[in-house]
Amino acid sequence: MKLKLNLATQIRTLFTAVVLFALSISAIAQQKASSAREEFIEVEKNVRLHVTDWGTGKTVVLIHGWPLSDAMYEYQYQELVEKGYRVVGITLRGFGKSDKPYGTYDYDVFADDIKVVLDKLNIQNATLGGFSMGGAIAIHYVAKYNSAHVNKLALFAAAAPLWTKRNDNSYGFSKEDVNGLIDLSKTNRLQLLENFGKIFAANETALSTGIANWLGGINLEASPYATTQSLIALRDTDLRSELSKINIPTAIFHGTKDKICEFALAEQMQKGIKNSYIVKFENSGHGLFIEELGKFNSELIKFLEK
Repeated sequence: MKLKLNLATQIRTLFTAVVLFALSISAIAQQKASSAREEFIEVEKNVRLHVTDWGTGKTVVLIHGWPLSDAMYEYQYQELVEKGYRVVGITLRGFGKSDKPYGTYDYDVFADDIKVVLDKLNIQNATLGGFSMGGAIAIHYVAKYNSAHVNKLALFAAAAPLWTKRNDNSYGFSKEDVNGLIDLSKTNRLQLLENFGKIFAANETALSTGIANWLGGINLEASPYATTQSLIALRDTDLRSELSKINIPTAIFHGTKDKICEFALAEQMQKGIKNSYIVKFENSGHGLFIEELGKFNSELIKFLEK
C-alpha cells in the first residue's frame, strides 16, 4: 500500500513537472513572438522610434508627414493587413510616441533612422510610402541608400522636390512665408497648427470635426523643437538632383486642390523620376489619405499588386 502511494506521488510530481515545463516553453515562445514585433526600435543610443508592425506578407513601409506620426495611417493599416500585407509604420524622431532628443532634425538624420529600422527588422523588397515631408524623406532615403530594402516607392502629397521658391523654381511657398511659419512655431505653435488645419483639406468643411480633432491631437504630440527644425529642413532642402537617382517603380498620389503642396510639385516629380506615374485625387487637398480614403487605399493596393 505504501509502495502504491509513493508511486502515485511520483507520478503526480512528474506530471506537475511536465506541465510546468510546457508552460515555461509556451511563455518563452510567446516572449519570442512578442520580441519579433517590437513597438520601439533603438536607432542610436537613447533614441527609440515608435514602430507599428502589423500583418504578414509583402511589406509596406509608411512614413508620416509633418508634424504627424505613424498614427495618421490608422485607416491604411487595417485595410493592408486584411489584404494580406505586412505594414510597418515608422514615427520619425521628435514626433508622436518616438523619442524627442535635442539635436539635428534634417532629411539625412531621418533617412539614417529609417535605414536602421529596416536593417534591424530585416525588411526586404518592400514598398516605401511617404506623405508630405515623409514623401520628401522617402525620396532622399531611396537616393542616398540606392533603394536599400525597397523595390517600389509611393509618394503621397509629397513636399518635393522643393517646397520653397527659388530664382529657378516658381513652385511652393516663398522663403519669407516659411520664415513666418518658423517664427510662429516658436511663439504660438497652436496657432500654427490651427492655420495649417484650415488649409489641410480641399476646403474648411471637407473633414468632419471628429477627423480634424483626431489629426490635431496627433500634431500636438510632436516636439516643439522638432516641429520648428523640420520646417527649416522643409524650407532649405532641394531634392531636384536626387529624382534621377530613383530607379524603382514610383506612384505619385496628389490632390489637385492641395494648398500645402501644390499639384505642380507632383508634375515636377513625375518629370524627374523614371518609371513613375501620377494618380490624381480630384476631390482632395493635402489630406488625400483621409479625404478620399477608399480611392487612396484601392490605388495603393493596385500599385502594390503590379
